Amino acid sequence: MADISNAQILDALRSIQDPDKGQDIVSLNMVTGVVSKSGNVGFTVEVDAERGSKLEPIRKAAEEAVKAIPGVLSVTAVLTAPTTAPQPTQKPATQATPGKGEPQQPVKLLEEIGAVIAVASGKGGVGKSTTAVNLALALSQKGLRTAILDADIYGPSLPLMLGITEKPDSPDGKRLMPIEKYGLKCMSIGFMVPADTPMIWRGPMVMGALEQMMGDVEWGEVDVLIVDMPPGTGDAQLTMAQRVALAGSVIVSTPQDLALLDARKGLNMFKRVEVPVLGIIENMSYFLCPHCGERSEIFTHGGAKNAAAQMGVDFLGEVPLEMAIREGSDTGRPIVATAPDSPQAKAYHAIADELWAKVSSGDGQHTAPEIIVE
Repeated sequence: MADISNAQILDALRSIQDPDKGQDIVSLNMVTGVVSKSGNVGFTVEVDAERGSKLEPIRKAAEEAVKAIPGVLSVTAVLTAPTTAPQPTQKPATQATPGKGEPQQPVKLLEEIGAVIAVASGKGGVGKSTTAVNLALALSQKGLRTAILDADIYGPSLPLMLGITEKPDSPDGKRLMPIEKYGLKCMSIGFMVPADTPMIWRGPMVMGALEQMMGDVEWGEVDVLIVDMPPGTGDAQLTMAQRVALAGSVIVSTPQDLALLDARKGLNMFKRVEVPVLGIIENMSYFLCPHCGERSEIFTHGGAKNAAAQMGVDFLGEVPLEMAIREGSDTGRPIVATAPDSPQAKAYHAIADELWAKVSSGDGQHTAPEIIVE
């Protein structure tokens, strides 16, 4: 299938008028980041921050206009507003407040949350999302008011792992209500985009969507928010470190050298942007045969613990490679929710206990980091 051209997309968007300015959104240079691949189209509509809350109809109309182009299979439009956030390649700039001369700091997100913990990995396929969900459930079962944010814009997995199929409500048309499941408040881009829709967004679109999921959600009273980060060290990680006062980060890895190489990159990235690393978890650490009980170290064993010692961070614990854990993730019935007293769930509980002890004792940081990339 031939890609839809940018010219076709922009021509369709010229039919969308800005209600306040009386011109179309293309002529006003409001459309940016246009991408098109195999019939799947994405773009950003930039609006003034003060008008953002009332221009959602423009975004929807823009999506519908592009969907009408022959050959278009899916459309994803993101409404963004410029902010005063600093660029990650330099020290945060300050701006003088008119008439006062005082510096104006960038707006921080999720300040109402007690502690925000990022669960990350250097590469995909190590069980990061499964770990994030079960850690969130373990924290909730400790009596903490817990939420989870699926920040993996390209590959959201929270809907599948928690068995959520409905879309979040928005009573006022401006802010979203998180969906509650198993005692967790949950938010994911996957709640709003069909599961088979590919995310082909550029960096600014990813950052805009992530900021909306953090800033435009009515989280309410929450003691701890677990953020399931996308794998790697890209835009989402920098946005999170830049806009949120993270209590800390957790790195998930399997034991083998290849995974640990990427885990070290993720760990160093968080250190570089001054986010404390709370520790490393070794996932798929070993396998116990359900028939004979023999232990097999399929991906070797102990690599994450050794890497933690070498890099001067804590080793939080190990989680076995277990069929029950995998089945729970695939069926929307996580092991900690459905079998909280099982040996597999107890592994997550032990890690959650140590994690919360570190956060509540002040080992994490609660001020926004200064990002300096030389």
